[in-house]
Amino acid sequence: MKKILSAFLLLSFAIFFSQEKKSMFWQDIQNFKKLDRENPPPKDAILLIGSSSFTRWTDIASYFPDKVLINRGFGGSRLTDLNEFADDLLAPYQPKQIIIYCGDNDFADDHQLKSKVVVERFTTFYKKVRKRFPNIEVDYISIKFSPSREILWQQMKETNTEIEAFMKKQKNSKYIDITKVMEDANGNVRRDLFLEDMLHLTPEGNKIWADVIRPYMK
Repeated sequence: MKKILSAFLLLSFAIFFSQEKKSMFWQDIQNFKKLDRENPPPKDAILLIGSSSFTRWTDIASYFPDKVLINRGFGGSRLTDLNEFADDLLAPYQPKQIIIYCGDNDFADDHQLKSKVVVERFTTFYKKVRKRFPNIEVDYISIKFSPSREILWQQMKETNTEIEAFMKKQKNSKYIDITKVMEDANGNVRRDLFLEDMLHLTPEGNKIWADVIRPYMK
């Protein structure tokens, strides 16, 4: 009886610790896998990878009716998460273009984070993309300046500048700046483009993004 009890306890501890080690976004990735099993992803689509600005843009296909999109944004994700799940986010697909929006949550997670660290996280992910897809178009959407995260704007601006410089040196790569179109005539961030949380976009904000992104799409 003692042996059975000991075995049960060991099994319980093993299950507990294996669950503890799972990333907070592990289930999101499993959901993507389930979607892919149920509806095999199309080839030559535009693959969107990133955080909640993509996740919450649930009707994004309606903004680009002539494009085939695969939306693999998962809310709250950081560039560290894109790197952790790089194989899961890239291997199942054969896209003709990848568009990335991610980075602001890295700063929200750690207000003391230096722009250099976030840029390194992005370049690491970019290299993983390029290892698998050496020739397709890979674009990066600049970090937006959400009013709720104004304390982090300077770090975000520095990061945008450094990533823009990096992307200009890469082949088949573009930096898509959405910060200017989100300003009013006085150069201030338009708060009316954000929901009450002053973080996520309204439909009008999404429309403005779509107008900027559209010319970059294959």
